[in-house]
Amino acid sequence: MLALVLLTSGCGVRDSAILDPAGPIASDERDLIVRTSAIMLIVVIPVIILTIRFAWRFRASNEKAPYAPNWDYSGKVDAITWAIPILIVAGVGYHAWVFTHSLDPYKPIQSSQKTLVVHAVAQDWKWLFLYPEQKIAVANELVFPSGAPLSVKITSDTVMNSFFIPGLGGQIYAMAGMRTELNLLSYDPGEFSGRNVMYSGDGFSDQHFKAVAAKPDEFEAWVEKVRRSPDKLDADAYARLAKPGVLPKPQYFSSFMPGLFETIIGKYRAGGSDKHRAMRK
Repeated sequence: MLALVLLTSGCGVRDSAILDPAGPIASDERDLIVRTSAIMLIVVIPVIILTIRFAWRFRASNEKAPYAPNWDYSGKVDAITWAIPILIVAGVGYHAWVFTHSLDPYKPIQSSQKTLVVHAVAQDWKWLFLYPEQKIAVANELVFPSGAPLSVKITSDTVMNSFFIPGLGGQIYAMAGMRTELNLLSYDPGEFSGRNVMYSGDGFSDQHFKAVAAKPDEFEAWVEKVRRSPDKLDADAYARLAKPGVLPKPQYFSSFMPGLFETIIGKYRAGGSDKHRAMRK
C-alpha cells in the first residue's frame, strides 16, 4: 500500500493520483480500493510471514525441527484454509455489491446547485464537448462550475473509447450508436487531465483533454469567450473535425447544429434517416 501511494503521488500531479481525489465519486472509489485491499491483506500478510517462518524453522541445519513423515491431515489447518478465503470473498463481495449501486455512473448527484449537462463525443483522436443549454461546442476542453454536479452524456463517432478523469473518478465506455452517462462533481476549482483509456489507433497516446472546474463567474466568462469564436460547428466543420488527427490545442465553436448529438448516435443504428446518412458522408 505504501508503494502504491508513492507511485501515485510521486509525480506531483493531483488529477492523476486516484488516491488523492478531488470529488465525492473519486473519494468513494478511493475508499473502495483501500477497503478491498485491506480485506485481501488479511490473508496476504499472514501467508508471507508464515512462509518466512516455515522456511527458517524447517531449514536443513535446524536439527530441532519436528519430523513427521506420516502426517497427512489436520482438521484445524483444513478449517483455516477454507474459512479465511470464504470470509475474504464475502467481505469483498459485500463491498462490491454496496458500491456497485452507490457508485452507479447514471445516478444523479444530489446537490442544491444546478446540474450542468454536457454531451461528449469521442473521435479519432480527440474529444468534442457540446453544451446544449449554452449552445456552444469545444474540442479537447471541458469546463464546468466547481461545487455543482456535472452530467456527461457520452457516445462515440468512431471505435470504442473510454472516458476518464482520474481526479474526479470513474470511467465509462463511449460506444458508437449508444449513449452512456457519467455524473461527477469537483469540490473546489482546479484543472484536471481527461483521457481515453481504450486503445483506439495511432493517435491514442495523445488523446487527452483539459478538464477545468472553474468558479461560477469564471465559468460564465469562459462561456462568453467561446460564444465570441468566429467558428461554427456546421456539417462541413464537423466533417473536418471528425477526420483522424490530434488537435494541438482546444478548438472553440460559438454554435453547433441542433440535434447533433442525437444525429451522431443515429448514424450507427439500423435504418438511419437521410439526415444520418448525410452526416456519415
